[in-house]
Amino acid sequence: MKNIKTVLLSLLVMALWGSLFPVIKIGYRALNITSGFIPDILLFAGFRFVISGLLMCLYCIAKKEKLAPNKAKSVGSIVIMGLFSIVLHYGLHYIGLSTTDSSKAALTKQLGALLYVCFSFLFIKNEKFSLLKMIGALVGFGGIIAINYSHNGLSLSSGDIFIIGSSISTVVANIIGKKAVIGSSPFWVTGISQLSGGLLLFAVALAKGAHMLSFNLQGALVFSYICLASIVSYPLWYAILRTSNLSQMFIIRFAEPLFACLFGALLLGENILKPQYLIAFILISLGIVLGNQSTHSPLKKEKGKHLTSVTK
Repeated sequence: MKNIKTVLLSLLVMALWGSLFPVIKIGYRALNITSGFIPDILLFAGFRFVISGLLMCLYCIAKKEKLAPNKAKSVGSIVIMGLFSIVLHYGLHYIGLSTTDSSKAALTKQLGALLYVCFSFLFIKNEKFSLLKMIGALVGFGGIIAINYSHNGLSLSSGDIFIIGSSISTVVANIIGKKAVIGSSPFWVTGISQLSGGLLLFAVALAKGAHMLSFNLQGALVFSYICLASIVSYPLWYAILRTSNLSQMFIIRFAEPLFACLFGALLLGENILKPQYLIAFILISLGIVLGNQSTHSPLKKEKGKHLTSVTK
């Protein structure tokens, strides 16, 4: 039951994150944000996280949520995590999404998860080398090629490159976050990382000449949903990270583009039936699954007893 609950909560997070791909694009139109003017895009992202992070921090103070005993070190780790998870991840994500279909962006964004699953043994102590991981990397990379292939050949737009950079940033953030959540409330982790990252994005946007957001009723509703999704999803995700294996969680994260494609079709009328999208989905998901296959040791007999295969 615990595993089922974890999976269901993870899928809820993926649904919320997936819905944000098309909703953010709707927000660009509702708030009159020009896709080619990066400071305005960064201001939109920064304002979102300043509001949601501030609300989360106020909640933590009111509820006296727990922060790790070494508060200075803990806050420092969370701020560094915010640099990757908010500033780099969402800065690149918002810029890339302004010029790329939300469905395509959601699939391309899985490259970071694929790289972690297949090459984590190089920089994570508890991960081990596996031939299946290498095969998974090649298969999954084929998916990235497929989604960017057209009748004119292989092409990567600047928006696609920004999305890939965003994907790698979120993997780094999750590695840092796995340690940052130890001893601290996931609400504090969410609040501090979003507030610090949002303030930096906001400051950079203003320094580069961003225009203040122009709210109407639609814009206010869209912005409220985006903030609410952040406030609900991130504490859940960090709480799940406490007791879950990152490789396994990245398999579940592949549900994110499924939800993004569904919401993109429903809200924006995007064509999600393109052949390369289906091929990319199959190859990327197969690559992640192959990369997460447990490596088994051969069965051996020892004094008449069978040793069970040991999985990681």
